[in-house]
Amino acid sequence: MSRLYDTVEPSVIDEDMIQTAVEEQGPKDEAGRIAKHEGIDFSDVTSLRLDFKNILRIDNLWSFTSLTKLQLDNNIIEKIEGLDFLVNLIWLDLSFNNIDEIHGLEKLTNLEDITLYNNRITEVANLDNLKKLHVFSIGNNQLGAIDNLIYLRKFRDLRTLNLAGNPFCSQEEYKMFTIAYLPQIDFLDYRLIDQNTKAAAFEKYEHKIEKLLQDEQHDREKTEAGESRRKQLELHKEAYVEFLDSDHLFEVMYQEDSEGQKLAYMPSVDEMLAVYREKFVVVSKQIFNYGLQEDTKRKAEVATFFECVEEATKDNKHFGQVAIEEFIQYKKKLFQELPHIQDGKILETRMGEYNKKVSDLWDKLMGYELQLVDQLEDATQNFERNLADMVTVFLEHVQGLIAQMRDFETNHHEKLLEIAIMTLEKVVKNELEVEIPEDLRQLFVDKDTIINAVSTSHDIHQLKIDQAEDDINQRINQWMTSLIESIHETEEVRRNRERVSEINNLVDHLRDEIDTLDLHQD
Repeated sequence: MSRLYDTVEPSVIDEDMIQTAVEEQGPKDEAGRIAKHEGIDFSDVTSLRLDFKNILRIDNLWSFTSLTKLQLDNNIIEKIEGLDFLVNLIWLDLSFNNIDEIHGLEKLTNLEDITLYNNRITEVANLDNLKKLHVFSIGNNQLGAIDNLIYLRKFRDLRTLNLAGNPFCSQEEYKMFTIAYLPQIDFLDYRLIDQNTKAAAFEKYEHKIEKLLQDEQHDREKTEAGESRRKQLELHKEAYVEFLDSDHLFEVMYQEDSEGQKLAYMPSVDEMLAVYREKFVVVSKQIFNYGLQEDTKRKAEVATFFECVEEATKDNKHFGQVAIEEFIQYKKKLFQELPHIQDGKILETRMGEYNKKVSDLWDKLMGYELQLVDQLEDATQNFERNLADMVTVFLEHVQGLIAQMRDFETNHHEKLLEIAIMTLEKVVKNELEVEIPEDLRQLFVDKDTIINAVSTSHDIHQLKIDQAEDDINQRINQWMTSLIESIHETEEVRRNRERVSEINNLVDHLRDEIDTLDLHQD
């Protein structure tokens, strides 16, 4: 089941091997001679055959980014590696090698057909990213656990499967088990599976498969729910209000507040804390809902701006195309007339007129471009002002709501301090009627200690509220700055540069056309 290399020197995939293979498999005759002379860009190669080369390790294939078909069969390869850059690969042959584990295929998400026939593989695994898998050949390996085939149920596009030659194939239930648990396949071990066989196989394993289907449905629902939560979280992050629809911020305030956790066990504090939490969460949810509402408005504003830019650019381009088309019609007529003009002065005059019209065309196209630049600049300035106003309104409203949170915290702090002083007095007089934890009792050694504990708790809470406010402020301003910079630098500057280059290239071409026109004057 494996290929030996103790009597043959192992080879490596080096530049010479690759170059030779590309030339041998490339164009022939004159086209091949030209390709060899000019050199073949490996990034353009779509198919590569490196079979029977005694290759021990896959390496140096990173340049073949357009490769869709790769043959590495009949070598002595021990590990699947070095394929991460071949993201366009559709067909891969690694048969007749010494591979013992399936690894290194994670990036090959376009792979549809893979053969690992005649290796040393003991488990089908690590193919999860190959969603398009259609043909899979893993016969003549060392697969012993037939239940491992259930892993292949997730590949909905799998139609052809070759398993012949593995240890579990000798089991009596092999064929029916495989067909029952992999209903999507049409060909097993190179034989077509008829509908009667599929029905019989399903009937035989019906009860077990029904349980499996229930588990799969549960897993799908769990995955879908997780994906839904992930998308919701992304949406909330875009609105800068993630986790504010719950008591998350309140809990964050107490996570690092060891003193506050102790103080919560003072008499009457639990009820007061419940009221504080309730009020705090109500405001947190107001920030959350307001954030989503304003995010919708901002996105609409951004979408409207880009629609206006696209419309203005499209209209401007149309005006330019009309001007160019009018010139092309003039040029076509002139170039038909010029060869028949015998008088040199008239010819010179007509050519001068042509060059004048080319210059006029350049002026007109550049004029359109300047108009568009001014138009887009005005639109961008208006957009910037509108966006800045929206962000300012959002932040001011959020700051107002967060101020309420600070007020709640200050009010809670004052009440907590009162309770702490009262409790200290009772502890000192030994009049405390309820039991309190020992770590809390240690805070009542004197007035300064308990006041410091209450103040430390309050400072931590204020800090967490400040950090939440700063985080919202910084992120939305960073987003706005980045968006405006991309509009100015990436969108507008690049567009203008490309358009000016197009106009200059067109005008240069038009001037070259008349300069190279063959007039055959006597």
